[in-house]
Amino acid sequence: MKKLAFLLIIIIHSRFLPAQKLGIPVPTKHQLMWHEMEYYFFIHFGPNTFTDKEWGHGDEPEDIFNPSALDCRQWVRVAKAAGAKGIIITAKHHDGFCLWPSNYSAHTVRESKWNNGKGDVLQELSQACKEGGLKFGVYISPWDKNHPDYGTEKYNEVFVNMMKEIFTNYGPIWELWWDGANGEGPNGKKQVYDWSRFKETVKKLSPNTVVFSDVGPHIRWVGNEKGVAGETNWNNLDTVGFTPGLGAPSIDTLNKGNMNGKAWIPAECDVSIRPGWFWHENENSKGKNQNELFNLYLKSVGRGSNLLLNVPPDRRGLIHENDSAALVEFRLLRDENFATNKARQGTGYYIPHRGTRKAPAINDGTILTYETISLTHLQSMGIEFATEQKINCIVLREDLSKGQACAGFRLLLMNKKHELVSEIKGTTIGRKRIITFPETEVGIIGLVIDNQKMPTRITEVEAYLIDGTLIEKQ
Repeated sequence: MKKLAFLLIIIIHSRFLPAQKLGIPVPTKHQLMWHEMEYYFFIHFGPNTFTDKEWGHGDEPEDIFNPSALDCRQWVRVAKAAGAKGIIITAKHHDGFCLWPSNYSAHTVRESKWNNGKGDVLQELSQACKEGGLKFGVYISPWDKNHPDYGTEKYNEVFVNMMKEIFTNYGPIWELWWDGANGEGPNGKKQVYDWSRFKETVKKLSPNTVVFSDVGPHIRWVGNEKGVAGETNWNNLDTVGFTPGLGAPSIDTLNKGNMNGKAWIPAECDVSIRPGWFWHENENSKGKNQNELFNLYLKSVGRGSNLLLNVPPDRRGLIHENDSAALVEFRLLRDENFATNKARQGTGYYIPHRGTRKAPAINDGTILTYETISLTHLQSMGIEFATEQKINCIVLREDLSKGQACAGFRLLLMNKKHELVSEIKGTTIGRKRIITFPETEVGIIGLVIDNQKMPTRITEVEAYLIDGTLIEKQ
Protein backbone atom coordinates (compact mmCIF):
# COMPACT_ATOMS: atom_id res chain seq x y z
CA MET A 1 0.00 0.00 0.00
CA LYS A 2 2.83 2.39 0.83
CA LYS A 3 4.37 1.77 -2.58
CA LEU A 4 1.04 2.44 -4.32
CA ALA A 5 0.51 5.65 -2.31
CA PHE A 6 4.03 6.80 -3.21
CA LEU A 7 3.38 6.14 -6.92
CA LEU A 8 0.11 8.09 -6.77
CA ILE A 9 1.93 11.06 -5.21
CA ILE A 10 4.50 10.98 -8.03
CA ILE A 11 1.75 10.79 -10.67
CA ILE A 12 -0.19 13.66 -9.14
CA HIS A 13 2.94 15.82 -8.88
CA SER A 14 3.90 15.19 -12.51
CA ARG A 15 0.36 15.91 -13.67
CA PHE A 16 0.44 19.39 -12.16
CA LEU A 17 3.73 20.49 -13.69
CA PRO A 18 3.25 23.56 -15.92
CA ALA A 19 2.82 22.85 -19.62
CA GLN A 20 6.09 24.61 -20.39
CA LYS A 21 7.97 22.27 -18.05
CA LEU A 22 6.41 19.30 -19.85
CA GLY A 23 7.47 20.70 -23.22
CA ILE A 24 3.87 21.24 -24.31
CA PRO A 25 3.21 24.20 -26.66
CA VAL A 26 0.71 26.83 -25.55
CA PRO A 27 -1.20 29.38 -27.65
CA THR A 28 -0.44 33.07 -27.65
CA LYS A 29 -3.07 35.54 -26.50
CA HIS A 30 -3.92 36.30 -30.12
CA GLN A 31 -4.20 32.64 -31.05
CA LEU A 32 -6.64 32.15 -28.17
CA MET A 33 -8.65 35.08 -29.50
CA TRP A 34 -8.55 33.47 -32.96
CA HIS A 35 -9.98 30.23 -31.52
CA GLU A 36 -12.98 32.17 -30.22
CA MET A 37 -13.72 33.59 -33.69
CA GLU A 38 -15.08 30.14 -34.61
CA TYR A 39 -16.55 31.02 -38.02
CA TYR A 40 -16.03 33.79 -40.61
CA PHE A 41 -16.29 34.57 -44.32
CA PHE A 42 -13.81 34.13 -47.15
CA ILE A 43 -14.40 36.48 -50.09
CA HIS A 44 -12.99 35.42 -53.47
CA PHE A 45 -13.37 38.40 -55.78
CA GLY A 46 -11.40 39.69 -58.77
CA PRO A 47 -11.02 39.31 -62.55
CA ASN A 48 -12.05 35.63 -62.30
CA THR A 49 -15.49 36.85 -61.23
CA PHE A 50 -15.90 38.41 -64.68
CA THR A 51 -14.06 35.82 -66.83
CA ASP A 52 -15.77 32.74 -65.35
CA LYS A 53 -12.41 31.26 -64.37
CA GLU A 54 -11.14 29.80 -61.11
CA TRP A 55 -7.47 30.53 -61.76
CA GLY A 56 -6.75 33.48 -64.04
CA HIS A 57 -3.73 33.59 -66.33
CA GLY A 58 -2.56 37.07 -65.36
CA ASP A 59 -3.07 38.43 -68.89
CA GLU A 60 -6.69 39.48 -68.35
CA PRO A 61 -7.23 43.16 -69.27
CA GLU A 62 -7.71 45.33 -66.19
CA ASP A 63 -10.96 46.71 -67.59
CA ILE A 64 -12.57 43.30 -67.16
CA PHE A 65 -12.88 44.13 -63.46
CA ASN A 66 -15.90 46.42 -63.33
CA PRO A 67 -18.51 45.59 -60.67
CA SER A 68 -21.71 47.51 -61.37
CA ALA A 69 -22.94 47.99 -57.80
CA LEU A 70 -20.13 47.05 -55.40
CA ASP A 71 -21.31 47.34 -51.80
CA CYS A 72 -18.95 46.03 -49.13
CA ARG A 73 -21.44 47.09 -46.48
CA GLN A 74 -23.84 44.53 -47.97
CA TRP A 75 -21.16 41.84 -47.49
CA VAL A 76 -20.86 42.88 -43.86
CA ARG A 77 -24.63 42.90 -43.37
CA VAL A 78 -24.87 39.36 -44.75
CA ALA A 79 -21.93 38.18 -42.66
CA LYS A 80 -23.48 39.57 -39.47
CA ALA A 81 -26.89 38.12 -40.30
CA ALA A 82 -25.17 34.76 -40.81
CA GLY A 83 -23.37 34.98 -37.47
CA ALA A 84 -19.89 35.26 -39.00
CA LYS A 85 -17.34 37.26 -37.03
CA GLY A 86 -14.97 38.43 -39.74
CA ILE A 87 -14.15 38.62 -43.47
CA ILE A 88 -10.95 37.63 -45.28
CA ILE A 89 -10.69 38.90 -48.88
CA THR A 90 -8.49 37.80 -51.78
CA ALA A 91 -6.59 41.07 -52.12
CA LYS A 92 -4.35 39.43 -54.76
CA HIS A 93 -4.99 36.01 -56.24
CA HIS A 94 -2.58 34.04 -58.43
CA ASP A 95 -3.39 36.21 -61.46
CA GLY A 96 -1.63 39.11 -59.73
CA PHE A 97 -4.54 41.55 -59.92
CA CYS A 98 -4.55 43.81 -56.85
CA LEU A 99 -7.85 44.96 -55.37
CA TRP A 100 -6.06 48.05 -54.12
CA PRO A 101 -4.05 50.62 -56.15
CA SER A 102 -0.64 49.20 -55.33
CA ASN A 103 2.42 51.24 -56.20
CA TYR A 104 4.25 47.99 -56.96
CA SER A 105 2.07 46.64 -59.76
CA ALA A 106 0.49 47.90 -62.96
CA HIS A 107 -2.26 45.27 -62.74
CA THR A 108 -4.65 46.80 -60.21
CA VAL A 109 -8.02 48.47 -59.71
CA ARG A 110 -6.28 51.73 -60.63
CA GLU A 111 -5.90 50.52 -64.23
CA SER A 112 -9.53 49.34 -64.46
CA LYS A 113 -12.70 51.18 -65.53
CA TRP A 114 -14.29 50.63 -62.15
CA ASN A 115 -14.85 54.00 -60.45
CA ASN A 116 -12.74 55.57 -63.21
CA GLY A 117 -9.64 54.01 -61.70
CA LYS A 118 -10.28 55.66 -58.32
CA GLY A 119 -11.70 52.59 -56.57
CA ASP A 120 -10.14 50.65 -53.71
CA VAL A 121 -11.88 47.45 -52.59
CA LEU A 122 -9.62 46.99 -49.56
CA GLN A 123 -10.39 50.49 -48.35
CA GLU A 124 -14.13 49.99 -48.73
CA LEU A 125 -14.16 46.57 -47.04
CA SER A 126 -11.83 47.49 -44.18
CA GLN A 127 -14.02 50.52 -43.44
CA ALA A 128 -17.23 48.49 -43.68
CA CYS A 129 -15.82 45.88 -41.28
CA LYS A 130 -14.89 48.58 -38.78
CA GLU A 131 -18.35 50.09 -38.99
CA GLY A 132 -19.99 46.68 -38.62
CA GLY A 133 -17.78 45.39 -35.82
CA LEU A 134 -16.26 42.55 -37.87
CA LYS A 135 -12.61 41.51 -38.00
CA PHE A 136 -10.83 42.27 -41.28
CA GLY A 137 -8.40 39.83 -42.89
CA VAL A 138 -6.45 39.67 -46.13
CA TYR A 139 -5.47 36.84 -48.48
CA ILE A 140 -2.46 37.66 -50.61
CA SER A 141 -1.00 35.04 -52.92
CA PRO A 142 2.78 35.17 -53.36
CA TRP A 143 2.32 33.63 -56.81
CA ASP A 144 1.88 36.33 -59.46
CA LYS A 145 1.22 35.34 -63.07
CA ASN A 146 1.35 38.97 -64.17
CA HIS A 147 4.26 40.72 -62.46
CA PRO A 148 7.38 41.04 -64.68
CA ASP A 149 9.70 40.58 -61.68
CA TYR A 150 8.16 37.27 -60.61
CA GLY A 151 10.80 34.54 -60.78
CA THR A 152 13.60 36.90 -59.73
CA GLU A 153 14.95 38.03 -56.38
CA LYS A 154 13.43 41.47 -57.03
CA TYR A 155 9.95 40.01 -56.65
CA ASN A 156 10.47 39.15 -52.98
CA GLU A 157 11.03 42.87 -52.42
CA VAL A 158 7.84 43.60 -54.39
CA PHE A 159 5.83 41.19 -52.27
CA VAL A 160 7.21 42.65 -49.04
CA ASN A 161 6.33 46.15 -50.20
CA MET A 162 2.81 45.04 -51.10
CA MET A 163 2.34 43.68 -47.59
CA LYS A 164 3.67 46.94 -46.16
CA GLU A 165 1.03 48.83 -48.14
CA ILE A 166 -1.74 46.58 -46.86
CA PHE A 167 -0.73 46.79 -43.21
CA THR A 168 -0.03 50.51 -43.35
CA ASN A 169 -3.14 51.61 -45.24
CA TYR A 170 -5.84 49.11 -44.26
CA GLY A 171 -5.02 47.85 -40.79
CA PRO A 172 -5.58 46.50 -38.32
CA ILE A 173 -5.33 43.20 -40.16
CA TRP A 174 -6.62 40.42 -37.92
CA GLU A 175 -5.57 37.44 -40.10
CA LEU A 176 -3.18 37.29 -43.05
CA TRP A 177 -3.70 34.36 -45.41
CA TRP A 178 -0.76 33.07 -47.45
CA ASP A 179 -1.50 30.67 -50.25
CA GLY A 180 1.53 28.43 -50.81
CA ALA A 181 0.89 28.05 -54.56
CA ASN A 182 4.04 28.47 -56.64
CA GLY A 183 3.83 28.32 -60.42
CA GLU A 184 5.38 30.05 -63.39
CA GLY A 185 5.20 33.77 -63.95
CA PRO A 186 5.04 35.67 -67.26
CA ASN A 187 8.74 34.95 -67.86
CA GLY A 188 8.24 31.21 -67.45
CA LYS A 189 10.13 31.10 -64.14
CA LYS A 190 9.07 30.11 -60.65
CA GLN A 191 9.81 32.21 -57.60
CA VAL A 192 11.97 31.16 -54.67
CA TYR A 193 9.91 32.66 -51.87
CA ASP A 194 11.75 34.25 -48.96
CA TRP A 195 9.37 32.98 -46.27
CA SER A 196 11.66 34.03 -43.43
CA ARG A 197 11.65 37.61 -44.64
CA PHE A 198 7.90 37.53 -45.22
CA LYS A 199 7.29 36.37 -41.66
CA GLU A 200 9.66 38.93 -40.18
CA THR A 201 7.94 41.68 -42.15
CA VAL A 202 4.53 40.82 -40.71
CA LYS A 203 5.94 40.40 -37.21
CA LYS A 204 7.51 43.85 -37.37
CA LEU A 205 4.55 45.64 -38.98
CA SER A 206 1.71 43.93 -37.11
CA PRO A 207 2.74 41.57 -34.28
CA ASN A 208 -0.91 40.99 -33.33
CA THR A 209 -1.82 39.55 -36.75
CA VAL A 210 -2.22 35.77 -36.94
CA VAL A 211 -0.74 34.32 -40.13
CA PHE A 212 -2.13 31.33 -42.03
CA SER A 213 -0.27 28.99 -44.38
CA ASP A 214 0.23 25.23 -44.70
CA VAL A 215 2.68 25.47 -41.81
CA GLY A 216 1.61 28.63 -40.01
CA PRO A 217 3.39 30.26 -38.29
CA HIS A 218 0.13 30.73 -36.37
CA ILE A 219 -2.67 28.91 -38.25
CA ARG A 220 -2.42 25.86 -40.53
CA TRP A 221 -4.40 24.53 -43.48
CA VAL A 222 -6.61 21.59 -42.54
CA GLY A 223 -5.42 19.59 -45.54
CA ASN A 224 -8.58 19.70 -47.67
CA GLU A 225 -11.01 22.21 -49.17
CA LYS A 226 -14.09 20.34 -47.93
CA GLY A 227 -14.26 22.18 -44.60
CA VAL A 228 -13.67 18.99 -42.61
CA ALA A 229 -11.22 18.64 -39.71
CA GLY A 230 -9.90 15.33 -38.45
CA GLU A 231 -11.89 13.54 -35.74
CA THR A 232 -8.52 13.55 -34.03
CA ASN A 233 -7.38 17.15 -34.25
CA TRP A 234 -4.32 18.39 -32.39
CA ASN A 235 -3.54 22.10 -32.31
CA ASN A 236 0.14 21.14 -32.32
CA LEU A 237 2.34 20.77 -35.39
CA ASP A 238 5.99 20.08 -36.19
CA THR A 239 7.25 22.51 -38.84
CA VAL A 240 11.02 22.02 -38.94
CA GLY A 241 12.04 21.20 -42.51
CA PHE A 242 8.64 22.11 -43.96
CA THR A 243 7.50 25.10 -46.04
CA PRO A 244 4.13 26.27 -47.40
CA GLY A 245 2.95 24.68 -50.64
CA LEU A 246 4.71 21.61 -51.99
CA GLY A 247 7.04 21.53 -48.99
CA ALA A 248 4.19 21.16 -46.49
CA PRO A 249 3.57 18.13 -44.26
CA SER A 250 1.32 15.33 -45.51
CA ILE A 251 -2.42 15.91 -45.91
CA ASP A 252 -3.10 13.47 -43.09
CA THR A 253 -0.75 15.35 -40.75
CA LEU A 254 -2.30 18.71 -41.60
CA ASN A 255 -5.75 17.25 -40.95
CA LYS A 256 -4.91 15.71 -37.58
CA GLY A 257 -1.90 17.71 -36.37
CA ASN A 258 0.91 16.17 -34.31
CA MET A 259 0.10 14.97 -30.81
CA ASN A 260 3.58 15.92 -29.65
CA GLY A 261 4.16 18.74 -32.12
CA LYS A 262 6.49 21.48 -30.93
CA ALA A 263 4.46 24.50 -32.14
CA TRP A 264 0.89 25.67 -31.48
CA ILE A 265 -0.56 25.88 -35.00
CA PRO A 266 -4.30 25.03 -35.02
CA ALA A 267 -6.24 24.07 -38.15
CA GLU A 268 -8.54 26.29 -40.17
CA CYS A 269 -11.19 24.65 -42.40
CA ASP A 270 -11.67 26.49 -45.70
CA VAL A 271 -14.61 25.56 -47.93
CA SER A 272 -16.83 27.35 -50.45
CA ILE A 273 -20.60 27.66 -50.23
CA ARG A 274 -20.58 26.98 -54.00
CA PRO A 275 -18.81 24.36 -56.13
CA GLY A 276 -16.27 27.00 -57.18
CA TRP A 277 -14.34 29.60 -55.20
CA PHE A 278 -15.25 32.51 -57.46
CA TRP A 279 -18.79 33.42 -58.51
CA HIS A 280 -20.15 31.70 -61.61
CA GLU A 281 -23.64 32.36 -62.90
CA ASN A 282 -24.31 28.69 -63.62
CA GLU A 283 -23.72 27.92 -59.92
CA ASN A 284 -26.40 30.25 -58.56
CA SER A 285 -28.63 27.26 -57.78
CA LYS A 286 -25.83 24.89 -56.77
CA GLY A 287 -24.81 26.40 -53.44
CA LYS A 288 -24.90 24.51 -50.16
CA ASN A 289 -28.16 24.75 -48.29
CA GLN A 290 -28.53 25.47 -44.58
CA ASN A 291 -28.56 21.77 -43.62
CA GLU A 292 -25.30 21.13 -45.48
CA LEU A 293 -23.72 24.18 -43.87
CA PHE A 294 -24.84 22.98 -40.43
CA ASN A 295 -23.23 19.59 -41.10
CA LEU A 296 -20.00 21.35 -42.09
CA TYR A 297 -20.14 23.30 -38.84
CA LEU A 298 -20.29 20.03 -36.90
CA LYS A 299 -17.25 18.69 -38.78
CA SER A 300 -15.12 21.82 -38.45
CA VAL A 301 -15.96 23.91 -35.40
CA GLY A 302 -17.32 20.73 -33.83
CA ARG A 303 -13.88 19.13 -34.12
CA GLY A 304 -11.92 21.98 -32.60
CA SER A 305 -11.16 24.00 -35.75
CA ASN A 306 -12.40 27.30 -37.16
CA LEU A 307 -14.64 27.44 -40.23
CA LEU A 308 -13.61 29.76 -43.07
CA LEU A 309 -16.64 29.78 -45.38
CA ASN A 310 -16.16 31.25 -48.84
CA VAL A 311 -19.04 33.44 -50.07
CA PRO A 312 -18.07 34.95 -53.45
CA PRO A 313 -19.72 38.20 -54.63
CA ASP A 314 -21.20 38.30 -58.13
CA ARG A 315 -20.47 40.70 -61.00
CA ARG A 316 -22.55 43.38 -59.34
CA GLY A 317 -20.19 43.21 -56.38
CA LEU A 318 -22.95 41.79 -54.16
CA ILE A 319 -23.45 38.49 -52.37
CA HIS A 320 -26.09 36.65 -54.35
CA GLU A 321 -29.58 36.34 -52.89
CA ASN A 322 -29.52 32.51 -52.92
CA ASP A 323 -26.33 32.40 -50.88
CA SER A 324 -27.57 35.08 -48.50
CA ALA A 325 -30.80 33.18 -47.83
CA ALA A 326 -28.96 29.91 -47.10
CA LEU A 327 -26.57 31.70 -44.75
CA VAL A 328 -29.33 33.32 -42.73
CA GLU A 329 -31.11 29.95 -42.44
CA PHE A 330 -27.82 28.41 -41.33
CA ARG A 331 -27.66 30.99 -38.54
CA LEU A 332 -31.22 30.17 -37.51
CA LEU A 333 -30.43 26.44 -37.38
CA ARG A 334 -27.49 27.03 -35.06
CA ASP A 335 -29.46 29.39 -32.86
CA GLU A 336 -32.47 27.10 -32.60
CA ASN A 337 -30.64 23.82 -32.09
CA PHE A 338 -28.16 25.12 -29.53
CA ALA A 339 -30.62 27.34 -27.69
CA THR A 340 -31.43 24.99 -24.79
CA ASN A 341 -28.44 23.52 -23.00
CA LYS A 342 -30.03 20.77 -20.92
CA ALA A 343 -26.82 20.27 -18.96
CA ARG A 344 -27.59 23.49 -17.10
CA GLN A 345 -30.50 21.66 -15.44
CA GLY A 346 -28.23 18.98 -13.96
CA THR A 347 -25.63 18.83 -11.20
CA GLY A 348 -21.96 18.64 -12.06
CA TYR A 349 -19.88 16.25 -9.99
CA TYR A 350 -16.53 14.47 -9.74
CA ILE A 351 -15.89 10.80 -9.22
CA PRO A 352 -12.37 10.89 -7.74
CA HIS A 353 -10.41 7.83 -6.70
CA ARG A 354 -12.47 7.77 -3.49
CA GLY A 355 -15.89 9.34 -2.99
CA THR A 356 -17.62 12.09 -4.97
CA ARG A 357 -17.80 15.87 -4.82
CA LYS A 358 -19.43 18.70 -6.74
CA ALA A 359 -17.94 20.03 -9.99
CA PRO A 360 -20.08 23.11 -10.65
CA ALA A 361 -17.84 24.71 -13.27
CA ILE A 362 -18.56 22.11 -15.96
CA ASN A 363 -22.14 23.28 -16.46
CA ASP A 364 -22.23 26.85 -15.20
CA GLY A 365 -22.65 28.30 -18.70
CA THR A 366 -19.27 30.05 -18.95
CA ILE A 367 -15.93 29.05 -20.43
CA LEU A 368 -14.12 31.25 -17.90
CA THR A 369 -14.26 28.50 -15.26
CA TYR A 370 -13.11 24.90 -15.45
CA GLU A 371 -12.76 21.63 -13.58
CA THR A 372 -9.62 19.50 -13.85
CA ILE A 373 -9.28 15.76 -14.34
CA SER A 374 -5.86 14.99 -12.94
CA LEU A 375 -5.61 11.21 -12.79
CA THR A 376 -6.13 9.24 -15.97
CA HIS A 377 -8.52 6.30 -15.44
CA LEU A 378 -8.80 7.07 -11.72
CA GLN A 379 -10.94 10.17 -11.93
CA SER A 380 -13.92 11.28 -14.00
CA MET A 381 -16.68 13.87 -13.93
CA GLY A 382 -20.27 14.01 -14.99
CA ILE A 383 -23.68 15.59 -14.87
CA GLU A 384 -26.67 14.05 -13.12
CA PHE A 385 -30.25 15.06 -13.90
CA ALA A 386 -33.18 14.99 -11.51
CA THR A 387 -35.22 13.29 -14.21
CA GLU A 388 -34.06 11.58 -17.38
CA GLN A 389 -33.54 13.85 -20.40
CA LYS A 390 -33.74 13.12 -24.12
CA ILE A 391 -30.53 14.22 -25.85
CA ASN A 392 -28.62 13.45 -29.04
CA CYS A 393 -25.75 15.93 -28.85
CA ILE A 394 -23.04 16.64 -26.29
CA VAL A 395 -20.58 19.51 -26.54
CA LEU A 396 -17.27 19.33 -24.68
CA ARG A 397 -15.01 22.34 -24.21
CA GLU A 398 -11.40 22.21 -23.09
CA ASP A 399 -9.46 25.13 -21.64
CA LEU A 400 -6.52 25.63 -24.02
CA SER A 401 -4.67 28.44 -22.26
CA LYS A 402 -2.08 26.00 -20.88
CA GLY A 403 -2.03 23.72 -23.91
CA GLN A 404 -4.12 20.85 -25.28
CA ALA A 405 -4.31 17.89 -22.93
CA CYS A 406 -6.96 15.28 -23.73
CA ALA A 407 -5.84 12.47 -26.05
CA GLY A 408 -8.63 9.99 -25.34
CA PHE A 409 -12.05 10.18 -23.67
CA ARG A 410 -15.26 8.24 -23.16
CA LEU A 411 -18.77 9.52 -22.69
CA LEU A 412 -20.91 7.24 -20.57
CA LEU A 413 -24.65 7.72 -21.06
CA MET A 414 -26.47 6.16 -18.11
CA ASN A 415 -30.01 5.96 -16.82
CA LYS A 416 -31.11 6.97 -13.32
CA LYS A 417 -30.30 3.47 -12.08
CA HIS A 418 -26.66 4.09 -13.01
CA GLU A 419 -26.93 1.47 -15.75
CA LEU A 420 -24.88 2.08 -18.87
CA VAL A 421 -27.09 2.82 -21.88
CA SER A 422 -24.42 3.84 -24.37
CA GLU A 423 -20.67 4.49 -24.50
CA ILE A 424 -19.06 6.89 -26.96
CA LYS A 425 -15.30 7.02 -27.49
CA GLY A 426 -13.26 9.91 -28.79
CA THR A 427 -9.69 11.20 -28.88
CA THR A 428 -9.09 14.97 -28.81
CA ILE A 429 -11.44 17.62 -27.45
CA GLY A 430 -9.79 20.97 -28.09
CA ARG A 431 -11.62 24.28 -28.05
CA LYS A 432 -14.99 22.65 -28.85
CA ARG A 433 -15.96 19.07 -29.58
CA ILE A 434 -19.51 18.37 -30.74
CA ILE A 435 -20.56 14.71 -30.47
CA THR A 436 -23.84 13.59 -32.01
CA PHE A 437 -25.61 10.25 -31.57
CA PRO A 438 -29.08 8.70 -31.79
CA GLU A 439 -31.62 10.21 -29.43
CA THR A 440 -31.13 8.73 -25.95
CA GLU A 441 -32.80 9.16 -22.57
CA VAL A 442 -30.11 9.81 -19.99
CA GLY A 443 -30.06 10.37 -16.26
CA ILE A 444 -26.29 10.74 -16.05
CA ILE A 445 -23.60 11.90 -18.47
CA GLY A 446 -20.18 10.63 -17.43
CA LEU A 447 -16.90 11.89 -18.87
CA VAL A 448 -13.85 9.66 -18.48
CA ILE A 449 -10.39 10.71 -19.64
CA ASP A 450 -8.45 7.65 -20.77
CA ASN A 451 -5.34 9.37 -22.12
CA GLN A 452 -3.93 12.84 -21.57
CA LYS A 453 -0.66 14.74 -21.88
CA MET A 454 -1.29 16.66 -18.66
CA PRO A 455 -4.37 17.35 -16.49
CA THR A 456 -7.39 18.05 -18.71
CA ARG A 457 -9.25 21.25 -17.88
CA ILE A 458 -12.91 21.00 -18.89
CA THR A 459 -14.70 24.34 -19.08
CA GLU A 460 -18.12 23.04 -20.11
CA VAL A 461 -20.13 19.89 -20.75
CA GLU A 462 -23.28 20.81 -22.69
CA ALA A 463 -26.21 18.62 -23.73
CA TYR A 464 -28.80 19.24 -26.47
CA LEU A 465 -31.66 17.65 -28.32
CA ILE A 466 -31.11 18.89 -31.87
CA ASP A 467 -33.01 18.16 -35.07
CA GLY A 468 -32.07 14.55 -35.86
CA THR A 469 -32.28 15.08 -39.61
CA LEU A 470 -29.33 17.45 -39.40
CA ILE A 471 -26.98 14.74 -38.13
CA GLU A 472 -27.90 11.82 -40.35
CA LYS A 473 -24.64 12.15 -42.27
CA GLN A 474 -22.48 12.27 -39.15
